[in-house]
Amino acid sequence: MDERDSFRQTSQHGCDGAQAFAERKAHASAPADPADAALSLVRILVLPGADEDAAERLGAKIGVAPLCDECILDPFDLVVRFDADGVSLQRGELSMRADLAAMLPRLKAGRLNRELLVRAARIKGAQMGECPLRAVDATAGLGEDALLLAAAGFEVMLFERDPVIAALLADSLRRAREHPQLADAASRMHLAGTDSVEAMPAIDPAPDVVYLDPMFPERRKSAAVKKKFQLIHYLEHPCDDQEALMRAALAAHPRKVVVKRPVKGPHLAGIKPSYSLAGKSVRYDCIVPVR
Repeated sequence: MDERDSFRQTSQHGCDGAQAFAERKAHASAPADPADAALSLVRILVLPGADEDAAERLGAKIGVAPLCDECILDPFDLVVRFDADGVSLQRGELSMRADLAAMLPRLKAGRLNRELLVRAARIKGAQMGECPLRAVDATAGLGEDALLLAAAGFEVMLFERDPVIAALLADSLRRAREHPQLADAASRMHLAGTDSVEAMPAIDPAPDVVYLDPMFPERRKSAAVKKKFQLIHYLEHPCDDQEALMRAALAAHPRKVVVKRPVKGPHLAGIKPSYSLAGKSVRYDCIVPVR
């Protein structure tokens, strides 16, 4: 039986499979790794008009069989919903869909050039011409920062290790490439749904900039975080090996590493930057390796 047959058989169970589904949940062992523990609570729901192949690929990555009937789901399940509109994440009454169109106000020419990240990523003496600068966003999340870099002219390779967040990002990029005001920038964004720590040392040719945004714990407690983004926090967790992330970034041999930190937070992996650009709540540490 191939994956598609398994998917269809699971779908045909409908509500009759609810008891077996509950038993599987009850007997599931709790993974030791926090990221694996979060993924063990995820369910995949596929509705008419959805991209079934994308749902199956996600299911294979996280070891969860896609379902086609909402009545099987528990109200407390964290659900990745595939439907005719794309991919969304929901839990109970909360629902969110990644949408890069929300970034349009920040992409206006005058404002974009004032963005701290864009200023931090610039390479002295380099011109954005026929050969655009190459950037790696090693912790892409939902792609907002990568969009800023792409809109500024960078070719951006995005890495996102969490497969659910990567699926949300892939769907958002698909829609952005069809949006008249985002298509140009989105065409310069290339998603690699893998772990950047493993991939960065092998990147060839070397990128001009590596950007790191390891989630810092303070974000979880921020009252400014919108309720719908609480769903993402079930999956995100702070960088568990800062030294490995920094080593991998430097092993890519970039001209510059840019690290996003809390404005009063410690330096990532204890490495003092060459210089920093600070705003009210965040700081961009710029590390220029000796060449």
